[in-house]
Amino acid sequence: MDALTQQLISPVVLCFLLGAVSRLIRSDLALPEAVYSGLSIYLLFAIGLKGGVALSQTSFTEFYRPALGTILIGVVTPFIAFYAVRYAGKLSKEDSAAVAAHYGSVSVVTFLASVEAAKRLGLESESYLSALVALLEIPGIVIALLFARSSNKNSWSKALHEVVTGKSIVLLAGGMLIGALCGKQKVSELDPLFVGCFKGALCLFMIELGIVASKRLRDAARAGFRLITLGFLLPPILGAFGVAVGLFCGLSVGGAMVLGSMSASASYIAAPAAVRIALPEANPAYYLTLALGITFPFNIALGIPLYAKISHYLAIWL
Repeated sequence: MDALTQQLISPVVLCFLLGAVSRLIRSDLALPEAVYSGLSIYLLFAIGLKGGVALSQTSFTEFYRPALGTILIGVVTPFIAFYAVRYAGKLSKEDSAAVAAHYGSVSVVTFLASVEAAKRLGLESESYLSALVALLEIPGIVIALLFARSSNKNSWSKALHEVVTGKSIVLLAGGMLIGALCGKQKVSELDPLFVGCFKGALCLFMIELGIVASKRLRDAARAGFRLITLGFLLPPILGAFGVAVGLFCGLSVGGAMVLGSMSASASYIAAPAAVRIALPEANPAYYLTLALGITFPFNIALGIPLYAKISHYLAIWL
């Protein structure tokens, strides 16, 4: 069974498809808002906790190069996304900045799906990779907002505050700190909840994301052919860049594949909140449709196996 088949026939992907199909057939399937919010809190904190435990067992010399590489990705990817949609997609400066903010950040669920895919493919990946998720959340959003910095400095500062104090960063960073301070032995007491239930919670979360992504497909026509094309082209370009950076920084083939998947992803938690405040004039039909309606399904179904192949190929040459 090849990488693509293994990726498609997996609980995570199939749960996403279940949600998407339920929307298409007009089923009344939907997770209550409180459940969806609770699952997102659970997943973010669990990722941070796991990353913190891994950091407590990782030396600085092993971690600093991947950390710097991740920050580099967070700086470069919004530049690529901004100029791609600004000149190839013919969007306004504000809309281009909004799209760049989403692609400059990271999709936590794409990260989780890539980690699971690496395991199915028999690829080992570094345990501290979840710590890199928090590093990738902020820089891309900040740089993208600088492209269209409003004359109203208050709105920009509020957006920056929203990013730094939003639940994504607070839960990821807070969980990481707790995990690093407590270490593996103390945190292992929480394994029944944060390890045993993790994959089940992720599957439920994916059902809701499938429903939401299916809703966003309605806006695809409004996005236009140019933007839809970019929604499919940007992930492989950004993913290949992320894989190359990961390998150059000393990550394993599996680790570089996961970092490439993170680089190729688009945020749908932290970035939308910041964009709504700093760029209220930006059209959600553009940035949400690209991030959640096109790029996210592409990465989940096709992108992750592609980044695995790129990682294998580049590892031979680098």
